[in-house]
Amino acid sequence: MIYMILTIILTILMLMIITVPHEFGHLITAKIFHIKVNEFAIGMGPLLASKDRGETKYSLRAIPIGGFCAMEAENEESDEEGAFNNKPAWQRLIVLASGAAVNVLVALILMIIITIYVGVPTNTLDKVVPGSPAAMSGLVAGDRITSIDGKESSSWLDTVTTISKNTDGKAMKVVVERDGKNHAYTITPTKDKDGRLVIGIVSRASHNVFVCAGQGVKVTWNLNSQMLSALKQMLHKGINKDSVTGPVGMAGLVNKTAHTGTLSYLYLVALISLNMAIINLLPFPALDGGRIIFVLIRKVTGNMVSNKVEGYMHLAGFAVLMALFVFITWQDLAKVFGH
Repeated sequence: MIYMILTIILTILMLMIITVPHEFGHLITAKIFHIKVNEFAIGMGPLLASKDRGETKYSLRAIPIGGFCAMEAENEESDEEGAFNNKPAWQRLIVLASGAAVNVLVALILMIIITIYVGVPTNTLDKVVPGSPAAMSGLVAGDRITSIDGKESSSWLDTVTTISKNTDGKAMKVVVERDGKNHAYTITPTKDKDGRLVIGIVSRASHNVFVCAGQGVKVTWNLNSQMLSALKQMLHKGINKDSVTGPVGMAGLVNKTAHTGTLSYLYLVALISLNMAIINLLPFPALDGGRIIFVLIRKVTGNMVSNKVEGYMHLAGFAVLMALFVFITWQDLAKVFGH
């Protein structure tokens, strides 16, 4: 029972971390461009509390999932100067894209936090395994590997990659820096229990904020690229209904990660935040990507598509998304109850 309550709380927290900053991104950029925001809400459903500040109502709603940023005249005509559709196209594009941008920023911040805690592997040795090829050759903790077989090794990835490519099992010349001087050793890798070539060294992790920030950027970029590639493959081969999940399925993922620790949970939140950024930019009505397409179409065609028509398109798109949401939720529940 306790684990179920904890899972529900963590799932709600995850959804709020993903959605509220997304809507806040829209709010900030709208305010910068003097676009009238009628309401900024945390949560959905019935109103619990609200406070008017300037022309915007800031509200807290009963269902603690999601939120919204309601701008003046998003889908209709208006004579008001601060109306969304009366602003220049470039400003509207920035406002629409800012939600996804903040999702990426949230993922990046979480990845940097994870990296700072875990550390970034360096070429400085934290430990040399007793009895290993490295220990028998003379390597000691504190040594910094500079090259292997004449190839510069500037990172731990370089070191591991070079060793793993030595499929012939030949002796390798390893140069290390110790007390400001270079020392060369001949080491022959051996295979561990998993069949990987190793020499028996353990990296010393760096927790330097700047180093970890750089690594966090790399990890976030790589994850984003992998997700885009996976999406492209899904669209090319067709979407498998078992490969998508909704809030119920997310709760299952949260339950699994909660048992493995805080870092796993933060990693999951970062992944879903990136996923939300990508999905929101898809060119489908009601999504930010669909709205961006309409802004571009109207810019090119000279407003041939009216606000009313665009509004109907987004309404239809929203209906499709809600139907998809219900289907996915039903599918997740069926998995839970074994039907």
